Amino acid sequence: MKETLHKAYKFSNSWTGTIIIVLFVIFFIAQAFRIPSGSMKDSLLIGDHLFAKKFAYGVSMPHIPFLEVSIMPWSDDLRLIDGDTPERGDVVIFRPPHSPKTHYVKRCVALPGDELFVAEKDLYIHHREGDEFIEKNFQDFDIVKFDEKLWVKNPYMQKHPGIHHDTKIINNGRYPMPLFYVSPLKVEEDHYFMMGDNRDHSNDSRFWGSVPYDNIEGTPWFIYFSVDDNWEIRWNRIGKTPTDLEMPEHLDKAIAERIAKDKDDHGIY
Repeated sequence: MKETLHKAYKFSNSWTGTIIIVLFVIFFIAQAFRIPSGSMKDSLLIGDHLFAKKFAYGVSMPHIPFLEVSIMPWSDDLRLIDGDTPERGDVVIFRPPHSPKTHYVKRCVALPGDELFVAEKDLYIHHREGDEFIEKNFQDFDIVKFDEKLWVKNPYMQKHPGIHHDTKIINNGRYPMPLFYVSPLKVEEDHYFMMGDNRDHSNDSRFWGSVPYDNIEGTPWFIYFSVDDNWEIRWNRIGKTPTDLEMPEHLDKAIAERIAKDKDDHGIY
């Protein structure tokens, strides 16, 4: 046993061993990502560098970092092993169906079988569990009746206060219609509907549809580094999980930074 451990230690110190260990970690345990856009403000900010928990939803098909080449290039599969599935409200890292070599991070707002629509920016969900589930789990003032069904209006804003709208974005013909209206739809089997917390500046499932389970890579684990546009380190965010960042002491700073920076921001990202 001692000899085996000694050989394993020597192997891990070799260049080959180091490369194999690093690739194993990146492929199956944790991978580093940087938040490049503001679609998840105020929950995740531009300049946040985070580790993704790769095993949160099973095991996705490993891809060589930077090249985005599958380790099995002869196969189109994006998943090796099925596992847990996203829950409503989870922040998820995935490959969007229209751009499978790109990673997006958004919040899962609807599960397979859920129905939803957007009206005047507000999100309405009819949960697949039915009216009785909705009546039991939501307040009366959050529930509306439409098409003989009960719908919950903006079901995530109270629990996840980083979700917000931009009052400058109005329905005047200058902005994409899916920001304001999405016709009623039912999420397909094994698909998940994703939306950014920065609702009026997010390119998400409202534009290109729900995300197949096979495209889901993981979930943000914790932030290991964060820097703002002025290259000042955000020390208060380092080591924090997405749940930690929804606490008032972190969220208030994120909101203040967004208000100071985005006075003239009209982009969709």
